[in-house]
Amino acid sequence: MTEAGDVEIRRLDAAAARTHLDGLAAVLADCVAGGASVGYLAPFSHEEARRVYEGYLVDIERGLRVLLAAFSGGALVGTAQLVFPPHPNQPHRAEVARVLVRRSARRRGIASRLMEELESEAREEGRTLLVLDAVTGGDAERLYERLGWVKVGVIPSYALYPDGSPCDTTYFWKALRR
Repeated sequence: MTEAGDVEIRRLDAAAARTHLDGLAAVLADCVAGGASVGYLAPFSHEEARRVYEGYLVDIERGLRVLLAAFSGGALVGTAQLVFPPHPNQPHRAEVARVLVRRSARRRGIASRLMEELESEAREEGRTLLVLDAVTGGDAERLYERLGWVKVGVIPSYALYPDGSPCDTTYFWKALRR
């Protein structure tokens, strides 16, 4: 089993993201197939997942999105994003989005490593406040609590699982030190 220490986390610019579209899509499609509530309903194909990441390329090029990828043994096994708000009164914050790890690569600390690197990237971008949301009661919620994120509250039936059933969503925030 590959441990998180054997995983390489890389920030992908638009060109690198384009090169790795199939790997990024495979991670997203795998997570949706596994029941993750990350914005998409089943059935969700690899091609649909690829189009999702193609849509992020413009934001990456404009500096509105940071895309990280986790590689293990040369394979892309995880990804995470920072999304910067476009409003001039919010230059200090960012949203953490789509922290995803392939089901076959979970329980190795990869999500924790992605989160650590996202926080580092956010600091480098001058961000001091991060926000995110997660399915209430899920593994991600427990991860964020372990990593020191502050729970804001729960919104009942805020999102849907891929099968269309509702799920509660918990919101978190974290202040970053420079």
